[in-house]
Amino acid sequence: MDMNKLQDKYQKLLSYLKELDSVAIAFSGGVDSTFLLAAAKEALGDKVIALTAKSCLFPERESGVAEDFCKNLGVEQIVLDLGDTELPAFKHNPPNRCYICKKGLFEKFLQKAKEYQMSYVAEGSNMDDLGDYRPGLQAITELGIKSPLRAAELTKAEIRELSKQMGLPTWSKPSFACLASRFVYGETITAEKLSMVERAEDLLRSNGFLQFRVRIHGTIARIELLPEDIPRMLDSELRKEIVDKLKRYGFTYVSLDLEGYRTGSMNEVLV
Repeated sequence: MDMNKLQDKYQKLLSYLKELDSVAIAFSGGVDSTFLLAAAKEALGDKVIALTAKSCLFPERESGVAEDFCKNLGVEQIVLDLGDTELPAFKHNPPNRCYICKKGLFEKFLQKAKEYQMSYVAEGSNMDDLGDYRPGLQAITELGIKSPLRAAELTKAEIRELSKQMGLPTWSKPSFACLASRFVYGETITAEKLSMVERAEDLLRSNGFLQFRVRIHGTIARIELLPEDIPRMLDSELRKEIVDKLKRYGFTYVSLDLEGYRTGSMNEVLV
């Protein structure tokens, strides 16, 4: 990685943010939005706020981490309570589910930003996000939401490297996507099933797995692990513990995906 080129991109990001004058950052506590919020604070000082969605689509543990980061950074955080699973168009889980969710979410963010007299709302998608099926980006474009990381042409790897240089705790944080992305399209999203997925992923995390997904197909759990982690899952004691607990959580069958972890695997059926 060319460090001079990387610093040029970071300066381009700061310049872009300064031109916004004031901004509300859509902040989830993930790698991208944490980096963007820190850069916005550097560029704009007190003329930045963080907007965070409270929802059953995001694990509870993420809320506390996001709140602590905002306090330490000295940025005001506004938390909006969302009722995603109550929206019929969303809970029926069509292929454009992400568009429906993002449009509803960012319309609320725009309203809140106006209340706080912020000039713009910005979100943290990066250049890598352009390579997958991302209907949510369409909603962002339609609503005029700013995407500073893409404007600076930053990739995920570059964001991690800059985050490391800045001492941000998220530089090595595993990638995360909302829990609705664990559902096969067309399957109804319910609070109960979201809880099943969250508990299953918490269990894997507590057993030392870092990057993974638990996909839900009816009452079948399909576990995606990094290829190098698959042999460890075959340990008889660990395998029995995982299966027993997932069945207790409500799954009927527990399967291991031999193709391994990959982002957007539920989109493979759309090709």
